Amino acid sequence: MAVSRIADRFARVEPRLRAGRLVLGLLSDLPRKNCWTIAEWAGERTPHGMQHLLCRASWDADAVRDDVREYVVEHLHDEEAVLVVDETGDLKKGTHTVGVQRQYTGTAGRIENSQVAVYLVYAGARGHAAVDRELYIPRSWTCDADRCRAAGLGEDTVFATKPELARTMIERFLDAGHHVGWVTGDEVYGGNPKLRTALEERGIGYVLAVACSAEVSTSAGTFRTDALAKKVPKRAWQKLSAGRGAKGQRFYDWAVIDLAVSAPGKRQLLIRRNRTTGELAYYRCHSTEPIPLTALVKVAGSRWRVEETFQTEKGLAGLDEHQVRRYASWTRWVTLAMLAHAFLAVVRADEHARHPAPDALVPLSCNEIQRLFITVVVQPLHDVAHRLGWSDWRRRHQARSRTSHYRRQAACRT
Repeated sequence: MAVSRIADRFARVEPRLRAGRLVLGLLSDLPRKNCWTIAEWAGERTPHGMQHLLCRASWDADAVRDDVREYVVEHLHDEEAVLVVDETGDLKKGTHTVGVQRQYTGTAGRIENSQVAVYLVYAGARGHAAVDRELYIPRSWTCDADRCRAAGLGEDTVFATKPELARTMIERFLDAGHHVGWVTGDEVYGGNPKLRTALEERGIGYVLAVACSAEVSTSAGTFRTDALAKKVPKRAWQKLSAGRGAKGQRFYDWAVIDLAVSAPGKRQLLIRRNRTTGELAYYRCHSTEPIPLTALVKVAGSRWRVEETFQTEKGLAGLDEHQVRRYASWTRWVTLAMLAHAFLAVVRADEHARHPAPDALVPLSCNEIQRLFITVVVQPLHDVAHRLGWSDWRRRHQARSRTSHYRRQAACRT
């Protein structure tokens, strides 16, 4: 299993074995995944061991992150793979969880008390999985040294925008010796000129979404993207698929406009039109050499892979179910969740390649692989004494918490 890839990151056998049990717990069919539920599922007597693994045990989550990246690239390798950057939010209560504040998150579709992280996803023909992560730390945190210190952040923590975090991860991927031809992302990243410039300097092509109000330069002058779209003649639109979806090919109308070039490479504005509603979307594109429209459309269509990755990581691997407050614990939880999901993605890719599904069956999905793996391979069985012991543990903890709350309340009254 993929856990063997990270074994050398643990100096002691106890945390190494416990990390394996935590990954299996993340892949389990538990309705809620946290240190308590996974510890009980794994047969441990209390959650202390799992909590110690995330909080205080000696191991390097960034080194494990690098192992996840190598594992994904090795097994899902594709010469035409695309790196996709995007952020996702986890709804959180309170104010002490690292990075949390009231901010917009696409998870809720509105401003909520949440924690937001940026992820880098490797997307190829064989599959897709996250290979890096960076937690977004708002200015309200970086301006408060005491708050950062309490959450386990270094005193030298500085504010970084989401595009800056994306650039850090992309450069880390490239500096590790991996090659990729394209990067794609939404308007948060397409609207950032520093990120675009950094990609151009590394010779990386991009297809990045931009707002309808974004201004671009052409040989005829500078225009808003929505104004340029109105100038596109009917014959310039082409019906092309952005890739296969759950209900078949995702067809849109596409057009491309050449932009003014002030540096090496080719710059274009790609426009997508919904064939039903007429809604338009815009992408700034850069390539080191002329690229056909079909290639740009393929890259643009890869952006949906990140949504599928988030859905699977959260639904099957517990990415968003952590109940930790400190930064180190967050990095460890999400990194192991990334490993759990990468395992599913790799098994899926290998099964599709080695054992193609007959016509009467759909190909194995990550969901089905998880069910088979847990029920057939690692489903733990525990006796009544184990279940009753955990019931006693929960009730004792709840009693201590209730007593603590009552004492605090009484102290406030006096």
